Amino acid sequence: MTHEATTPPAELKSPKHWIIGDPLPTEKLEGQLLPKKLALPIFASDPLSSVAYAPQELVMILLVGGLAFLSFAPWVALAVVVLLVTVVMSYRQLIRAYPSGGGDYEVAHRNLGEKAGLVVASALLVDYVMTVVVSVASGVDNIISALPELAPFRVELAVVFVIILAAVNLRGVSESSKAFAVPTYLFIGSVFVMIVVGLVRTALGDAPVAESAQYAVEAEELTQVAVILLLLRSFASGCSALTGVEAISNGVPAFRAPKIRNAQRTLVAMGAIAITLFAGLTALALISNVHYAEDPCHLIGWEACATEPQLSLMAQVAAATFGGDSVFFYVIQAATALVLLLAANTAFNGFPLLGSVLARDNYAPKSLSTRGDRLIFSNGVLILSLAATVILVVFQANLTVLIQLYIIGVFVSFTLGQTGMVRHWLRELSRLRHPSGSKRPGGRAAMDAETGAKPLSAGAMRRALVINAVGAVMTAVVLVVVTVTKFTHGAWIVFVLMPILFLLMMGVHRYYRDVEKEIEPDATTTFGSEGDHAIVLVGRMQKPVLKALDYAIAAKHDSLEAVHVSLDEAQTKQLKKDWVRQNIHVKLRILSSPYRDLSYPLIQYIKQHREEHGSEVITVYLPQYIVGHWWESLLHNHKARRIRQKLMLVHGVTVSLVPWLLDSSDLVYGRRSRPLPGQDRRGEPVRPVPRRPHQDAVGARRR
Repeated sequence: MTHEATTPPAELKSPKHWIIGDPLPTEKLEGQLLPKKLALPIFASDPLSSVAYAPQELVMILLVGGLAFLSFAPWVALAVVVLLVTVVMSYRQLIRAYPSGGGDYEVAHRNLGEKAGLVVASALLVDYVMTVVVSVASGVDNIISALPELAPFRVELAVVFVIILAAVNLRGVSESSKAFAVPTYLFIGSVFVMIVVGLVRTALGDAPVAESAQYAVEAEELTQVAVILLLLRSFASGCSALTGVEAISNGVPAFRAPKIRNAQRTLVAMGAIAITLFAGLTALALISNVHYAEDPCHLIGWEACATEPQLSLMAQVAAATFGGDSVFFYVIQAATALVLLLAANTAFNGFPLLGSVLARDNYAPKSLSTRGDRLIFSNGVLILSLAATVILVVFQANLTVLIQLYIIGVFVSFTLGQTGMVRHWLRELSRLRHPSGSKRPGGRAAMDAETGAKPLSAGAMRRALVINAVGAVMTAVVLVVVTVTKFTHGAWIVFVLMPILFLLMMGVHRYYRDVEKEIEPDATTTFGSEGDHAIVLVGRMQKPVLKALDYAIAAKHDSLEAVHVSLDEAQTKQLKKDWVRQNIHVKLRILSSPYRDLSYPLIQYIKQHREEHGSEVITVYLPQYIVGHWWESLLHNHKARRIRQKLMLVHGVTVSLVPWLLDSSDLVYGRRSRPLPGQDRRGEPVRPVPRRPHQDAVGARRR
């Protein structure tokens, strides 16, 4: 018989459900999968939004050497575009070969070994956190550019936006993608229109002019080596446009069937849009003579540099193209701020998915592989939010500082992932040259309906090998460049965090391995326990104690006794009188405790009993209060919990908790109840429990 899942009535919902929505049954998972039009904004918002700050960082670094260095900007931008094309082509091959969602981690782990896989995993985890941090900080920057009076609240705004993003993502993949689709497409459309308008104005002889064009730049004196390093540093900053490209390869399981084909097409669309916007915005910045300095006071002639925030490159280009007071200017700023904030959503999807894969492979806590009420890996979302919030507060949401911690992890994963793909294709070509005799069902023309993938020919594998080899070389070169140019500017922190994560994941894996070895059954199992003795722990004569005693009697153990640990002589005497008065025919044993410890005398007595009776199993019944208010927990001494924790360390002992529901527990279990743990996830209805006249079985069977 099957039971149709229902959702709790409105009056019985917990506060959590008002935020994230009603729980979804597991069979609804297919409905949470994404079509291409929704997958683009949810997985590609990071690389698409990076065009808002990548050109800014590129220009800013060049201006350290003076205005003359802007002549290098087109060539630096071209190098970034070539690299972006190469990486997109490389990841098309990765999606085809490894569609399970592990991305670079899975590729490196399978082809380069465990340690390489964990290096990639640690790099990606750091990068996902930094994606949230940099995206939110950049979005706040653009908000402040439009509304300078909000500058003193930079950190508070950033933290609030992280909380909002986490709440939206906790509602589920499908709902978050719908929420993010409009701002992302609005950003793409508005920036594209701005680029077209700016270029048309330039072609007609009315080129836009940025407000900072009037300021000269105080340049640093550079040696020949410093000039080369400056150009490399500018290229490294411009490479932030590549961040998030790998997210689609990690998110293939979230696509609708055919998964591989849809993911590849989404990746290509993302690459084409990102290249167009990056190149167009860089061109407009140069045409309008945007002068964006690392230190605003290096802009010669700007007297308010110390008191007013410097407008972002996007804001200056929009003001030059449409006018600073125009509706279009505010549309551009609003769309840019929104998409930058929502770019963090790439990480909110990638981080939990990667965490679930690591948990599956026993490199991360198992809780990261558990789907929450809305069928997402909610624990991963919460951990990511907490980590991003801490970094934003520590670094005061300063984009110029935070950007230096960025993209190191990206290119570590790029390089090892592409190297792993080279190894993969070499292995596949070797299998073609030396077939094992087994053939794929349906031949090479067969297509997997779920993934949309066809078996590759030898020629296609060789082309893929070349693409990934070129990608591996280029990303390795860029990794060296970004490491050299950013290390002293703060990137060293990333190189500290990555080994820490690496060691933690190795430690978690060793722990799970040891536990698994410890609990696996022997080749032969002998059941040798004999006898069954029950102990009811008694404090004072109360209803919870009588209920525990009644349960123990009903269980029909071989032998039964009540045990009282005496801490107070007068209380012990009173208990003996009450025991006789209640006419309870169960032996009451008194244990002395001169040092007022409840657990030690009981444990010593149990050990002595087992020595006398061999392998007898002992069940200890403990009464425990169940309360409805959090503050009530502070008013009880939790003796049952402390005793339970110590008893569970004693061999041959099982602990049976006998709950006594106080009247306030109606808040949890009664007419105003919240769902029981797991009940909401299973979709079970929450039904009020009738008032208890006096608890069940309060009058113990007197024997």
